[in-house]
Amino acid sequence: MEHEQWHWQEPGEAWKGIGIYHVTLTIPSREPLLGDLIIPDSDPSKAYVERTELGKEIVYIIGSIPHYRPQIRLLQYCLMPDHVHFILYVQQTMPYGIKSVVRGFWQAAKKVGREYPILSISPNDIRENEQNKTTLHPIFTEIPFIRPMSRRGQLDAMMQYVKLNPKRLATKRLNPGFFHVQRNVAINGRTYDAVGNTKLLYQHRYMPVHVRRTMVEEAQHGEPQRLLSYKESCILAAQENTVMVSPFISPDEQDILHSLLEQKRPVIYLADNGFGQYYKPSSLLFDAVDAGQLLVLSPWPYDPQKRSISRAECIALNQIAEELCRI
Repeated sequence: MEHEQWHWQEPGEAWKGIGIYHVTLTIPSREPLLGDLIIPDSDPSKAYVERTELGKEIVYIIGSIPHYRPQIRLLQYCLMPDHVHFILYVQQTMPYGIKSVVRGFWQAAKKVGREYPILSISPNDIRENEQNKTTLHPIFTEIPFIRPMSRRGQLDAMMQYVKLNPKRLATKRLNPGFFHVQRNVAINGRTYDAVGNTKLLYQHRYMPVHVRRTMVEEAQHGEPQRLLSYKESCILAAQENTVMVSPFISPDEQDILHSLLEQKRPVIYLADNGFGQYYKPSSLLFDAVDAGQLLVLSPWPYDPQKRSISRAECIALNQIAEELCRI
């Protein structure tokens, strides 16, 4: 099916009716109960997950969703050692919401988890439990994460993200340095969460990237010269080893970011949310972090409930970008 034919959610229709959803279920202990990551020849591109019996059962449950809910099509899934991703396409309006469907999967996964005598404790505890004849069962206690997708291009990005999960985990394991979350990085009296190459904080030249609204409005009225010139000036500055700094919020700023990353230029990216313990950069940023060309900073602590950015936060991040360019 062509992507143009797919039904996309409008903002007010989340959780009901036709739509596309990304679902994640995680083992709370983050132990590899679902499988083992295998990295042949130490090559991340060859990485795959060898499933445990429990992992095989979870995959079976995921594959069964369309059987019990014929309105749903399974677009993509990926089983990882400690979590699983899948993308569902609800093609017809159902008498129940997507949350009900995912809740049924969650309950089935919890039931299967209780049936497998997999020890999820340290080696010392394993020996102690062997003596005491005690077995612990993995329990899926966390509610699944469900993200409705409503923007063009979001699905392609998420499909790629899910597909490349084994490669990204392998890359992190083989080269953990730049992917380590650093807390309380102090810059000009402000503290940040940081992921990436902190050596970018000690360069000679910095320049903020901020496409002004007037440039966009002029382009919309048939006068794109100022906007095009500004984009070109950003790329030329980066080619002269200037570190470009921005939250890269607007579509035009995202275009600039794509060009900078494609050309492997140094970038400091300001994020609107901090980083959880198991944070991984998005597909767009991942390779740049691995190559040492990117530093991701967030001036705010991690909020697991955060889903969107406010106008006030956009303004604040652009001001912080200007501030960072004076370090």
